[in-house]
Amino acid sequence: MRRTALAALCLAAAATATLTGCLPGDDKADSKPKGPFAGQTGGEIADRAVKATSNAKSLRMKGDIQDDGSRVGIDMALDKKGHCAGTISAGGEGKADLVKTGDTLYMRYDERFLRAQGEGDSAEETDGVVALLAGKWTKMSATGSDADDIAEFCDLGTVLGEFDDVSSDARRGRTTTVDGVPAIVLHEKDGKDTYTLYVATEGKPYLLKVVSKSAKDPGTVTFGDFDEPVPAEKPKGKILDLDELGG
Repeated sequence: MRRTALAALCLAAAATATLTGCLPGDDKADSKPKGPFAGQTGGEIADRAVKATSNAKSLRMKGDIQDDGSRVGIDMALDKKGHCAGTISAGGEGKADLVKTGDTLYMRYDERFLRAQGEGDSAEETDGVVALLAGKWTKMSATGSDADDIAEFCDLGTVLGEFDDVSSDARRGRTTTVDGVPAIVLHEKDGKDTYTLYVATEGKPYLLKVVSKSAKDPGTVTFGDFDEPVPAEKPKGKILDLDELGG
């Protein structure tokens, strides 16, 4: 159960790093391109997007990614203080809610999610897990071994760490909008894999969307709600302490 949740989070984090693995694009753009970011190459725009996005104090990440034939979905807000709140799903089989605030990680699984993770277990074991956890908020220490990797994902600085050494030679494309925000499209190549990047043309040049057409990790991730507060609050009502159960 926890392993699947972690896999979903790691995949989403990996999607933010597509720029780091891209080889130079086939940039045939005018040496002095017009329109948004006039006079700048696709690579220069991509570099600006990396810097702007890396400097954001918080953002919301929404994605749908394939991993070994399974679909992984995520909708998560996170910040550089280590707070996060959102949902994850695996293979379209239910969902899990996740909140991290302070040193505590809260998770809530629906029945479909739990049963999907119980594949290979006996019906009795799976029924027991469902009866214990389905629809109930749980908590565990974010510094414990069971939660450490997931808690690390909740740190936006860690998630965007792969942006540090980007050197892009992206190719400029058309202009469009992403969720109503004007954007320019950039194209990257890595062998047979292609990546399409969308960068905001108004305000700060944030990276708004990444579309990966990769045999290994195809999918789409969008970014938004930059510098907005993360709604990470302790869930109300009864909370099951997993650390106590495991102790």
